[in-house]
Amino acid sequence: MFRRTHPIIGTRDVKRAIEFYAQRLGFQLAFQDNTDTPNYVGFRRDQVELHMQFQHEHEMGAIRLRFLVDDPDALFTEYQLRGVECGASGIRDTPWGTREFALYDMDRNSLTFYRDLKSAESERTTG
Repeated sequence: MFRRTHPIIGTRDVKRAIEFYAQRLGFQLAFQDNTDTPNYVGFRRDQVELHMQFQHEHEMGAIRLRFLVDDPDALFTEYQLRGVECGASGIRDTPWGTREFALYDMDRNSLTFYRDLKSAESERTTG
């Protein structure tokens, strides 16, 4: 039944968010509600779509998103080359069986990019 989800992330500054997600994280701006002062926008990268909406300070909360990606090492390198500040632990294999790294956007939304190591190992042995 379920096919997709489009999480809505809060931001205090939509124009600044557009710059960060498009120029630094490599997402494409898919749409915006108003070209002069956007309040609601959508981004796409490959099969992922995120929506973002202006929120006042008192409306902001901690958001944590996890993105399943094909190659977290390549993405980590891409972000390093773009000057994106990633978490202090860098990219690593976790005790729960993923290879991942994380970062915060300018509104302190947490974004983690990962690959399941068991699936990766299975793909290597069957491929």
